[in-house]
Amino acid sequence: MRVMVIVPASKQSEAGVKPNPELVAEMGKFNEELAKAGVLLAAHGLQASSKGKRVRFSGAQRSVIDGPFAETKELIGGFWLWQVRSMEEAVEWVKRCPGPHPNGPACELEIRPLWEPEDFARENKA
Repeated sequence: MRVMVIVPASKQSEAGVKPNPELVAEMGKFNEELAKAGVLLAAHGLQASSKGKRVRFSGAQRSVIDGPFAETKELIGGFWLWQVRSMEEAVEWVKRCPGPHPNGPACELEIRPLWEPEDFARENKA
């Protein structure tokens, strides 16, 4: 199964502050472990929402909203895309992850399974 591990943004990441070198090194080691285990498909940090845009859909209307976006606690700061055998395996990997905001408040990493083509095939057969 493929999962996305979502890392929340922080006040520092929204201010455009890059992670400290120690955290970058720790994350690099963790990513190497993921890659060696065949788990890592992608890993990226996101730039501040001030550099982003949102497109609002309302019926046939589309409107563009420029960042920054107000609610930092609802923003994504980065993500991993992993190939794992189960949600339990994903949880075990996340528990081994260096804390993404070591000098900030507590945070939660979210793990979400991706829809796979076979998920839709099973539903169509039911």
